[in-house]
Amino acid sequence: MIFSETTIRGSYLIDLDFKEDTRGFFARFFCHDKFSELGLNTRWVQFNNSLSLKAGTLRGPHVQTAPNEEIKLVKCVRGSVWDVIVDLRAGSKTFGQWYGSVLDNKKGTMMYIPNGVAHGVLSLEDNSEIIYMTSSKYSPEHEIPLLWNDSTIGIKWPIKPMVMSDKEIHGISLKDMQIF
Repeated sequence: MIFSETTIRGSYLIDLDFKEDTRGFFARFFCHDKFSELGLNTRWVQFNNSLSLKAGTLRGPHVQTAPNEEIKLVKCVRGSVWDVIVDLRAGSKTFGQWYGSVLDNKKGTMMYIPNGVAHGVLSLEDNSEIIYMTSSKYSPEHEIPLLWNDSTIGIKWPIKPMVMSDKEIHGISLKDMQIF
């Protein structure tokens, strides 16, 4: 596993170390020792699976607040997605900044997202699927949807989000958000 910190402190892209032979490949997508060495979360309490049927489907960005803050480890297992994060941590040098990367099932790169950082996924292909582990259970009453097109943040989406739920459409702008 190869860890590369992104421009958002505490978040990482993780490339898998594929061991290939005539049968296919083997790769670890979690290793307690490797995560511990970097001081990253090693306790996962929920494992989620999400399928977006149409390209242009947007889920997020969302963040969960205390006591249900979430650390996430995200992997695309089918198709491709634009995985985007926004730093919402009070006092962070990168507060309000975003970072995005393509995750796909071919390369296998994953994204590690720390507490206090909003996370969103935009499907780039039909039938794009992600799996992700979280450090806390999902709690709708602790979820804050961030406005996907907030001009203060200025996320540059690679394709226009076209399919989204009401919480994405009516998300909260950064200036109206209470930071934590």
